[in-house]
Amino acid sequence: MSNQKIYKWQMTALNTEFTLVEEAVPELKAGEALIKVAGCGVCHTDISFWHAGVQTKHPLPLTLGHEISGTVVAGPAEWLNKNVIIPAVLPCGECELCKKGRSNICRNQLMPGNDFDGGFASHIKVPYKYLCPVPDAVLQKYTLQQLSIIADAVSTPYQVMKKAEIEPGDLAIVIGVGGVGIYGAQIAKIFGAKVIALDVNDEKLAIAKQNGIDATLNIRGLDIKEIKDKVKAIVKELKASPFCWKIFEMSGTKAGQETAFNLITFASTLSVVGFTMDKVEVRLSNLMAFDAKLIGTWGCKPELYPEVVALVADDKLHIDEFVQTFPMSQINDVFKNTLEHKYVKRSVLVPDFNN
Repeated sequence: MSNQKIYKWQMTALNTEFTLVEEAVPELKAGEALIKVAGCGVCHTDISFWHAGVQTKHPLPLTLGHEISGTVVAGPAEWLNKNVIIPAVLPCGECELCKKGRSNICRNQLMPGNDFDGGFASHIKVPYKYLCPVPDAVLQKYTLQQLSIIADAVSTPYQVMKKAEIEPGDLAIVIGVGGVGIYGAQIAKIFGAKVIALDVNDEKLAIAKQNGIDATLNIRGLDIKEIKDKVKAIVKELKASPFCWKIFEMSGTKAGQETAFNLITFASTLSVVGFTMDKVEVRLSNLMAFDAKLIGTWGCKPELYPEVVALVADDKLHIDEFVQTFPMSQINDVFKNTLEHKYVKRSVLVPDFNN
């Protein structure tokens, strides 16, 4: 690098503004590469670190951001100048969980913006073992900045659809079609399900409908009985099965989680994707009575990333309509606006440093 400085927006304390710092280019150890950041998405998890008191594993100050795309500018020759997506969870690849195909919950995992400085920066140093190359063909359709959201907002729902064993003809109910849920709804449709999207925002629901989702329901102000009755009516209209529903809680809210649990019916699978610090009160015996399953998911194992990129490359999964970019220097405004739910699309911060 001709410029021997990198720039980071650091979080120094809870609910404070991010501070721009300048550092020397880091030295690379064996197995590491330096990525020039193209874009870094703003995730609900980042907001939880910044505002809700969720503790990062690395002590503050810390640069947040785990939804990252960029170009390799230093590292092994075989990676130099490659455009890549950095998985949001970087496993060791050697432990018991990794060998059992559960690398996304590797206990030796490293998460950018949590275990080490993340992507709200001009550059980031990461292990290169699981970097996901971006084919040139994809870059003819999307910018590298837009593709950053594959690192979490797209790959996370992809993994959970596979874990839920969604099949053609299944009825999928997606609760919350914001920055993550809109991709979950699309992926469920790609997998052949009939999809119902639930949200409290008409604009988000309209976007879902425009992108092939079978039915939508605004649940603002409805109690759970009203929601269940309306969902059952839609299921009949779609000629879908009243059993084996695949329910995906994507909103990360107490209300969303309570709604999701109460929609469980015979042989249902409920997947919890959204995160909240709030506690919910549920009757676990429903799982027994309905012979249902409740599963969680954490990120996406890197092995699945090429499959996600392939869906984008083949024009099966569309992302540009759901992404908006901002200069990274506007990080403080973007975080505040995200907290206040002022955006419908996923925000991606693009470095605008003079380097």
